[in-house]
Amino acid sequence: MPGPLTGYRVLDLTRVLAGPLCTMALGDLGADVIKVERPGAGDETRGWGPPFDARGESAYFLAVNRNKLSLALDLDQQADRDVLLALLRDTDVVVDNYRPGTLERRGLEPPALLAAHPALVWCTLTGFGAGRDRPGYDFVVQAESGWMAITGEPEGAPMKVGVALADVIAGKDAAIAVLGALVGSRRAGGAAERRLVISLAHSATAALVNVAQNALVGTEEPRRWGNAHPNLVPYQLFETADRPIVLAVGSDPQWVACCRVLECGALAVDPRFATNAGRVRSRAQVVSAVAEALRARPAAEWLTRFAAAGVPAGIVRLVSEALAEVTADPLTGVAPLSPGSVRLPPPALDQHGALIRRLGWQAFREVSG
Repeated sequence: MPGPLTGYRVLDLTRVLAGPLCTMALGDLGADVIKVERPGAGDETRGWGPPFDARGESAYFLAVNRNKLSLALDLDQQADRDVLLALLRDTDVVVDNYRPGTLERRGLEPPALLAAHPALVWCTLTGFGAGRDRPGYDFVVQAESGWMAITGEPEGAPMKVGVALADVIAGKDAAIAVLGALVGSRRAGGAAERRLVISLAHSATAALVNVAQNALVGTEEPRRWGNAHPNLVPYQLFETADRPIVLAVGSDPQWVACCRVLECGALAVDPRFATNAGRVRSRAQVVSAVAEALRARPAAEWLTRFAAAGVPAGIVRLVSEALAEVTADPLTGVAPLSPGSVRLPPPALDQHGALIRRLGWQAFREVSG
């Protein structure tokens, strides 16, 4: 089935994670995406492994590069710049994550190209904002955005998130910005209106959401809570008789239901614990009582009981266990939900170079049949 972006053309001048994830999302929605890579090495994540598949492609690269064609261009060569400029004539969106000045030194200035192509949208992903030349690496952004200050055990060292989540969020923010520009008035506006800049640092800081608001509204600096929650109790990891589970009580009625499941009626009627604010004030007593009750039975039994009572709870799964619950493939990754679709596997470096040089954007019709 055609996707909502069928007919749109996206030139992908990005590498690593945030940019390729953005363009893959647009490709999943039906856009034609040509990924421009450096000759010889290509996107550096092609070498980020092991693991590598049977073709020698890294799992990292495969994760964010489906639904694209690959074209290798040396932008230091005029002939290759001419190929890029020819593609731009029929391009709807450009996404890049070059350091400031990299394209400009090669005569490829986004403002001038936007002025020359009145319907073009250009989105640049940066580490720390327009005009700042610091490399945008997720680990550094997680440190400086406040994430590591609130991640980890309370008495432990600051800890990064297990996924390069600042990159992921920035990539999704970029895709949202592009979609907004395509459907809104920006695309009909001047070059400045069609110029989008996404910052990993801003995306990560904005993703603090309620934690940021806690800092703005409250008087205490947000801190690490391990597997607990600063604003909800009980909302954390607990041990059972055989393996850990998470319990996420998000409302007062859920608390009453939780007490019934735990067979702790006294907790349900204790006025100190009747509201979430009271439970937060009495965190130690509530957590201690819940932990003691949960140790009495195995995880599977508790999960069955909580599910029947409408209390949010879950088991701590391995990655392989979680993947068994979704449609996922070693070549194309976790499949998108509708209206996204997987149409093409991630390309080998310059796999479609000759075809694109000959046919331009029509190469997509040739490849997809």
